[in-house]
This record gives sequence, C-alpha cells and structure tokens, in this order.
Amino acid sequence: MMRASGMTRGRGRARPLEFEATVMESLVAAWRCRLELALLGVATGVQRLLAPSVGEFIAAVVVVALAAAVMAIAPSRRPLRSALRRASLRRAWARAATDAGLSDGPFRVPRVRSLAPIPAGDVLRVRVLRGQSVGMLDARRAELAACLRVREARVGPDRADAAEACVTLVRRDPFDHADPIAWPAAAAGELSLWESVPVGLDEHGEPVRIGLVERNVLVGGEPGSGKSVALSLLVGAGALDPQARVWLLDGKLVELAAWAPVAERIVGPDGEQAVELLRELQTVMDARYRDLLARGLRKVRREDGLALHLVVCDELAFYLSAPDRKLRQDFAELLRDLVARGRAAGVIVVAATQKPGADIVPTTLRDLFGFRLALRCNTPQASDTILGQGWASAGFDASTIPGGQRGVGLLLAEEDRPGRVKTFHLSDEQIGAIVERAAARGADAWLAATATAERSGS
Repeated sequence: MMRASGMTRGRGRARPLEFEATVMESLVAAWRCRLELALLGVATGVQRLLAPSVGEFIAAVVVVALAAAVMAIAPSRRPLRSALRRASLRRAWARAATDAGLSDGPFRVPRVRSLAPIPAGDVLRVRVLRGQSVGMLDARRAELAACLRVREARVGPDRADAAEACVTLVRRDPFDHADPIAWPAAAAGELSLWESVPVGLDEHGEPVRIGLVERNVLVGGEPGSGKSVALSLLVGAGALDPQARVWLLDGKLVELAAWAPVAERIVGPDGEQAVELLRELQTVMDARYRDLLARGLRKVRREDGLALHLVVCDELAFYLSAPDRKLRQDFAELLRDLVARGRAAGVIVVAATQKPGADIVPTTLRDLFGFRLALRCNTPQASDTILGQGWASAGFDASTIPGGQRGVGLLLAEEDRPGRVKTFHLSDEQIGAIVERAAARGADAWLAATATAERSGS
C-alpha cells in the first residue's frame, strides 16, 4: 500500500515537470515563429476592427483580399517573402545548432546576426555563445550540414571578432553548367599591374582580384583544367600596362604564341633559349637593384616610374625535366633566384604546370610562390602539392572539382584559406584585339620618341 502511495506521489511530481516542459516548448516555438505570429496578429486585428461595421464575413474577405494584394505586388511581395525566408532559416539554424550539441538551453544557441542569399546557398554571420569558440562551431560543420539538409557547411572565423563566424550553407554548385565568363577588362584601353587584376568570380558571385606586385603565382592542374586560360588573364593585364615588360616561356610553343607581338622576348620548347632568357632577366634584376641602391631605396615603388617585369612560364615541368642535367639545373637555379629576389625589384613570376611535385619542381622553388591556384587535379595529393600540405584534409581539395568545370579552382591568395573561384575567360578574338591595341600603342610611343629625338638632334 505504501509503495502504491509512493508511486502516486512520484507521478504527481512528474506531472508539473511535464507541464513545465510543455509550456517551455510552446514558448520556444512561439519565439521562433514570432514573425508569422505577428503577421497573423495584424491580420486578426484588422478583421476585428472591420467586423463591427461590415460584419464578420465581409471583414474576413477584406483581410484575405489585402493579403492577396500584398503578395501580388512585387515591391511588397519581395521583402515579405525575404523576411519569411530569413525567419524560417533562423528557426532551422536554431534546431540544427541544438541537435548538433551547440546549444546551452532552449533560448541559448549561437545567434544568427545576419544572413544573405548567394548563388551557392546562404551566408550566415553567427555569434557563438559565451564559453564557446568558432573552432567548436567548425568541428560540428558536418552535423550542421546534415541537420540543415545542405550539401556542405563551411565555417570561417571573423578576423576582427573571435566570437563571430561566417557560415556558408552550400545548397548547390553555382559553377555547374556555367558558361564561360568574359574577362571584364577585355575591352579596356589600358591597365596597370600596380592595381589588382580581376581573375574570376567566387561562389558568392563576387569578383576576385589579386595584386601581383611583390607576388609570384603558381598555377597547377590536370590537362584541360584551364591553366592556359588563367595565364592569359595575367598576360593580358601585363600587355595592357604601358609601363610593364612581358617575358614569355611557352613549353608547348602555341599557348602563348598569340602574345608574341607585345612580349619583350618569347621562347618555345628550347631549354638553351629559356636559360638565356632567364639570365637576361637576372641581369635586368641586378641592374635594378644597383639603381635602387643609388636612389637609397629598398624596393620598387609606383611613384619611381620603373617598369614592372612580368615573367610567365607555361609548362614549367617541361623546362625542369630537360634531358640535359646541367641545363635543367641552370634553369631551376635561375628561376629560383628570380622568384626569391625579384619581388622587391619589380619582377613578377607566374608559372603553370600539371603537377608541381618535388620529383619535377624542387620544393625550394615551389614554396617560394606566395599565391597558388589549384585547378582540377587527379588526386588529393596533387592538390596539396599546389596549395600546400594539409589543405586537402582540411576540406580544400581540388580533386573534388567535377571534370566538366573548366576554369574552376581553389585560389590561395589574399585570404588565409583557399577559396573556390571560376576564372574569367578570354577568347581568341579578345586576345587578338588586346594584342592589336597594345602593339599599336607601343608603335605610337616609339614614333613619338623617334620624333622627339630627331627634333633634339636638329
């Protein structure tokens, strides 16, 4: 009898707990649906205000008609749909964060401060709870993606605030079946290498630009991934700069041949000529350093009026695997010297190869390239040889890029981690037009200089 009484008292204590849990769940649900409840409250209030004068039925019809009108008019429909979508996404985030073990109570989850749609999905700016870190959020990205039913969740720290993160919810691949994107500077009359060069679009649909001054760029990827097209963008920027000097090494002879009229020098698949070109560049670099020393300067500045030298090498592996051992050693040492010492002298080296592995490209040379672009690769190891060891295991693996996405790659440049980009495209006709404009400008400058010299002589 006493046991039965105890069980009754136990059930009696359980009922208030169940009631409190039900009330709490109702409050949480109401808080998360506050926008919808507010809209429902406004509609109900309008109906109740109209009912005494026109009747319950007519008032309800008027409210429904007003709601239909709001949804039919684009200027009011778009912000309303956007607000409802944001509210729905915030609720989904709160549930996902709770299920992933990131909550500290029903009302305490990492807070979404803002969100915005992008071509790939959505970007959320999230503030973690006190006692949490962005690293804890990053460690749960797979669970968050599964709870939110998205392809991938990416977490990036905010440089200005350690308590905030940028969470990208990838719902689709914006580069699937994407047409080539024309280079926005293709019609420009002039460019300057002192300014950043547009190279492509990121997954947010934003243009990606890189600054080349005091930088060197390594481009890698399997055949047909778009290396030569990426190189053409940088060669085009150099050709459109009246003050720049462009030097070309083309291991396939045909990829950079169209730029020959605007190049200071161009060599094809000839190891001896390639070494000769690099020696000439080394001489130019040493002379530049003597000039800087005489001026009391440590590096080239824009206001000094000194030309930048853009050195572009396609099929780097060809020159570094020449049959003549002495020849390939000379090439490697000269190129390493230009990459290591040339930055302050205004020498910019851009090189492309299929796989810059240590068996072909010496690590001492490869690691000197500050900017890396990994286009489609065959294996995660090949991706790491371009971007650097460990990036593939951290989720930045160029071997996961679909084979049909030509020009799509992972760019490690200004940011502290690689970003996925689709490079711009230059057609043969656009290249021909750029070369024609640049060559005509060079001819005009030569004629003007000749006329000035003749007047001075007379």
